[in-house]
Amino acid sequence: MDSTRQLKVSRLIQKELGEIFQRETRLLFGNALITVTQVRVSADLSVAKVYVSLFNCTDTKVLLKLIQEHTKDVRMKLSERIKKQVRIIPNLVFFQDDSLDYAMRIDELLKK
Repeated sequence: MDSTRQLKVSRLIQKELGEIFQRETRLLFGNALITVTQVRVSADLSVAKVYVSLFNCTDTKVLLKLIQEHTKDVRMKLSERIKKQVRIIPNLVFFQDDSLDYAMRIDELLKK
């Protein structure tokens, strides 16, 4: 179970990363819509697992790989925003959140 501090830091990171992907990284990722769906922070607040949904792109695996390659840039932008609120800027690990695709698939199967 996550502590209150972990939950606060994860919500802060989710909010700030959402704004970063929406406003500041258009040059890196083009017109792809990147939504941060969930952030899970480790107990020592040093690692953040970031789950993203990817829309408006032809190949989501290539876009996820591109995000992973630019993790350092995204982390730097995040540090500029939250450096006064946290002691350690966590290392970011990005994963694709495919729960929406899974739910749509189940919905299609139930309709049959």
